[in-house]
Amino acid sequence: MVQRGKREEQQRMRGRRTGACVRPLRIGTPIGSSSQTADTGSSAITGLLGTNCNFERLEELGHRPPPYFLEVIIPTKEVEAAQVLKQEPLPEKVEVSEEEKSEVLYTRPLWSNRVEYILAQVGYSVKAISFWNFSNLWLQNGGCFLIIYVVLLFLVGVPLVFLEMAAGQRMRQGSLGVWKIISPHIGGVGYTSFMVCFIVGLYCNVYNAWILTYLSHSFQFPVSWARCPLLMNSSDFDPECANTTPFLYFWYRVALKVSDRIEDGGSPVDSLILPFLVSWCLVGAFMINGLKYIGKVMYVLVPVPYLIMLCFFIRSLLLDGAKLGLGYLVAGKISAMYSVHAWCQAGFQLLFSLGLGYGSIVSLASHMKLSNNCLSDAFVVALFNLGAMLLATTVIFCVGGFWATVLTHRCSEKNAETLSRLVSLGELPPEAQPPPNLFDYPTSIYTAWLNSLSPSIRSMVLSHVPECSLQKQFLKIGKDATFAFLSFIEAMSFISGSVLWSILFFLMSLALGLNFVIGILQGIITPLQDTFSSFRKHTKLLTAFVFVLMFLCGLFVIQPSGFYYVRMLNDYWVILPVILIITLETMAVGWAYGARRFLAELTILWDHPIHPIIRWLWCCLCPVVLLGLLAAVVYYQSQMTWTYVSWDSSTSKEVLRQFPFWMLPIMIVLSLLVILPVPIYFLYSLTHPIPFKSSSSNRAVISSTSLSLSMRITPIKKVQKEEILQGNNQIADSPVV
Repeated sequence: MVQRGKREEQQRMRGRRTGACVRPLRIGTPIGSSSQTADTGSSAITGLLGTNCNFERLEELGHRPPPYFLEVIIPTKEVEAAQVLKQEPLPEKVEVSEEEKSEVLYTRPLWSNRVEYILAQVGYSVKAISFWNFSNLWLQNGGCFLIIYVVLLFLVGVPLVFLEMAAGQRMRQGSLGVWKIISPHIGGVGYTSFMVCFIVGLYCNVYNAWILTYLSHSFQFPVSWARCPLLMNSSDFDPECANTTPFLYFWYRVALKVSDRIEDGGSPVDSLILPFLVSWCLVGAFMINGLKYIGKVMYVLVPVPYLIMLCFFIRSLLLDGAKLGLGYLVAGKISAMYSVHAWCQAGFQLLFSLGLGYGSIVSLASHMKLSNNCLSDAFVVALFNLGAMLLATTVIFCVGGFWATVLTHRCSEKNAETLSRLVSLGELPPEAQPPPNLFDYPTSIYTAWLNSLSPSIRSMVLSHVPECSLQKQFLKIGKDATFAFLSFIEAMSFISGSVLWSILFFLMSLALGLNFVIGILQGIITPLQDTFSSFRKHTKLLTAFVFVLMFLCGLFVIQPSGFYYVRMLNDYWVILPVILIITLETMAVGWAYGARRFLAELTILWDHPIHPIIRWLWCCLCPVVLLGLLAAVVYYQSQMTWTYVSWDSSTSKEVLRQFPFWMLPIMIVLSLLVILPVPIYFLYSLTHPIPFKSSSSNRAVISSTSLSLSMRITPIKKVQKEEILQGNNQIADSPVV
């Protein structure tokens, strides 16, 4: 009785502090008198609200007074347990005894506001590598690629982002637990998603290490990749650099110190260890203090790349050759609209640019309040992603036109000098003498002169000098994403103020890379905390342990052949398991759990209906498209030759090599390893019926059916919302089994 009196007094004090006027429930106390109101906003009978309550304050705390009343008679022990379980977090500190602290359940941390949550989702989805891949595909398929991409974005991309957001937000679980709750038979997809996220996390931060390496060499004029280095104690240039371009030499021999073949391993590159460590320390500093601090970091890391990109956009339009790039930007290839290959390329790009399948979207959404409209969030994230890629593609094409123009001008001037020297030596006839006034418009004048020659003289000239074609030079940026990235870096060295623009470019790339790594790491830490309750008590220790583990394992990809392994994993391996994960997730929600049921629950929580087209997209269109992409991946990978671009130090050129024979079995084994949990968990669920566990064995949880309630007048939607909210709290508070 003394303890009960103390608890009642504490409840009264809390009611006064919050303005909620909460009074504890006693035996035989009916709810339904004119002076008492039930708080259905918390979906539990934790107390009564007096007539003098501050309802505005209740609205701020997330409660809403109901229009009807309940009449309930609850035993004392259940009332006391319900009071402890259903207490709302208070804005002010309240002294609580150790006994009560031990009874309080785990409270899932939430985003401070919706802006921080959307910034985190946008930061994760907008990746620098997506810019280069998107522009490369645009150049290959013309402007019609944009039409294909936008159609798939709104018919497939937005529904799938909404699906992952809604699953995480509704179930309050990370990737390991959410799919077990939605469909126990497909629960193994959570383990597959977690393993893929972990493997990608091992090498995704190496991109930031490369960017830091370039950034450290940007604070000098001219930048290091603008010219070849001199030999030690000599005035001659490095012969390996003299036989190629300075920016390729810097990339392969200075930044990566890459080997000639993937078989040539070795210890981690000394010059990359420190940047790799710094990149992990930056991510650790942003995440070590938890979700609240990550949200504040997003206010800086997400807007900064867009501001820098806008500066590049304005500057790129003023460059010489920007018109050439814009011409290719708007050029359309109607044949791409009827090409299955183009549609498949757009589908692959869509899934990877949005970051689907890794579990990060689910984990980020699991920390959002239930009443949040994640459908509008999905549209916001998709539109930001599309806008960023359109802006970046315009910049890349304009800068690419400038890069092609500068290099073609230099090629024309060099050819003119070579031809003049050969004519003076008598090796070429006088008709091969180029015009002297090439300095104003070297490319156009030289090309017009070359085309005016007779076929015999022209063939003789081209046998001594290379052809300088502006169009061919520009199309080289479509070679692959890496070459486009390196071409952009070289173009920065041609612009006045190259040091400033180089620093801005690498700061933008670093911010984009850190945002993505934070999302990937959140997709690893959140499932671990949901699975093992002990990790919740030591969040900082868990975060530090994960970072140290990822750093030590990631040392493998900064060895001399590490670049080739990164390309292998990113270009060949990851695509199959990710599409399989997304397909199974869609089937779990659309078919196993039931899209109609899932959307009906969201409708009750949001208090407004969801358009039925979402159900049709989840159940019909998205599975068909995903199964088609999955079949296309299997077909393409079975038909293609497994090759990679490597550096040949003997010729100072990029060469195309085949992967060694033992690499294909390794990739197959790795794919089977991450996919294996799906059939294993399916068989386990068939042989061992998995009961739905709303709580752990050592934690008391009052379910909605455990209280003996006698309801008189209660709206059906209110009761359904109570059941959904209460069941969700039980799911969120319990570890995954």
